[in-house]
Amino acid sequence: MSDEEHVNPRYRQKRRLKQAKMQRQIRKSQRRLTRLRAMWKLFIFFAMTALCFYILKMPQWRLHANAFDSLNSPALEIVNNKIVPAQKILAALRRNQVSTRPIFLVKTDNLKESIMQLEPVQNVYIRRFWFPARLKIIIIERTPAITISPDVEVEPIAFFSSDGKLIGRDYMPLSPEFKTVKVITYGSGDDYRNWDKTKVNNFKKLAAYVEADSGEPVEYIDYRNPQDVYIKIPTVNIRLGSFNAGSFDKIHRIPSLLPQVKMLNKKVKYIDLRWDTNYIKLDE
Repeated sequence: MSDEEHVNPRYRQKRRLKQAKMQRQIRKSQRRLTRLRAMWKLFIFFAMTALCFYILKMPQWRLHANAFDSLNSPALEIVNNKIVPAQKILAALRRNQVSTRPIFLVKTDNLKESIMQLEPVQNVYIRRFWFPARLKIIIIERTPAITISPDVEVEPIAFFSSDGKLIGRDYMPLSPEFKTVKVITYGSGDDYRNWDKTKVNNFKKLAAYVEADSGEPVEYIDYRNPQDVYIKIPTVNIRLGSFNAGSFDKIHRIPSLLPQVKMLNKKVKYIDLRWDTNYIKLDE
């Protein structure tokens, strides 16, 4: 402490007053800064609320009213459909109104139910994309197993899927990429409309046995007479007789007969597997 401070109490009092004034100014500045920060936070809060409200009201969050009007709609994508024409899927979607709600609130159960009514459709997945709002329809179709035709020269009019579902001519012809067994039948004697999954798979199994033992593809199975069935492969016709559980054992005789057919200089009508003794029938 200096001599002046020691001898002059007024100086000490003046200094304390000055320090108190500075502290009041500091506290006042801090209060002002605190209020300013609070006002700034409140402004940001209201600004962000308004921005969020504006963003949620943007039309890009909602499907266009004409989303189901055309296959070219940017709000709709249909994929993985190889049997069902996209136009039929679009028609199924049109049975539902386009929702006006934001895409993340849209329920797709009704859309899925409408598409599932199409016979070849086994399942369907609908993906929603938020911005811009759009739908992706992913189709899972049944697998074709056999086709049905009334005559050798007639294109198939229907097909059975591997799960035994009969699909009509609305979805024919099938793409060549599907490997199916062509079955010729009038429907008389054994109406194909009553066939089940087991029957369908037996035809598929029969063709697989013939192809494995002959090394040749099956062109068709002639089932017009269920008691006298023929199987056509490129080299020859195979006469099987009635199609039953024992037919698969008969097929194993083909490897011993097919080389003989290829060695003959005469035209062969068919290989007869109906009896215990096999023989080759020549074309007269």
